[in-house]
Amino acid sequence: MLKREQENQEEIMYGEREIETGKLICFPNPTNNRDYEISVDFPEFTCKCPFSGYPDFATLRIIYQPNKKVIELKAIKLYLNSFRDKKISHEEVANLILDDFVEVSDPIWMQIEADFNPRGNVHTIIRVSHGKRKNLDLIF
Repeated sequence: MLKREQENQEEIMYGEREIETGKLICFPNPTNNRDYEISVDFPEFTCKCPFSGYPDFATLRIIYQPNKKVIELKAIKLYLNSFRDKKISHEEVANLILDDFVEVSDPIWMQIEADFNPRGNVHTIIRVSHGKRKNLDLIF
């Protein structure tokens, strides 16, 4: 390997630094006098299979009714990207993400759906929730 290639491989990129040092942060709910929902889709989630080490790809859907705090979107992105090299099962990662989001934001209600791409002819969707959802009579 050329010396230049070695140097490039050892250099930590700014995005990698942000992911490594990122943490979930919140800001005050700007409209806490009204019940509403926030929905965030993360179509490029990756982690690794704890048994084979192969990458697993999923779309994460996060929907929640905030209480006093709202989770900042860039913080969500950095947090979710931190799983890309972790060996973790589908079930564990969905539950861990929910636990971490609930701990930092204390929502009224939250649901995480981890829709994993089929692998070996098996399609897995994990749904986990916290709290009791308020009926908002929203029309879509």
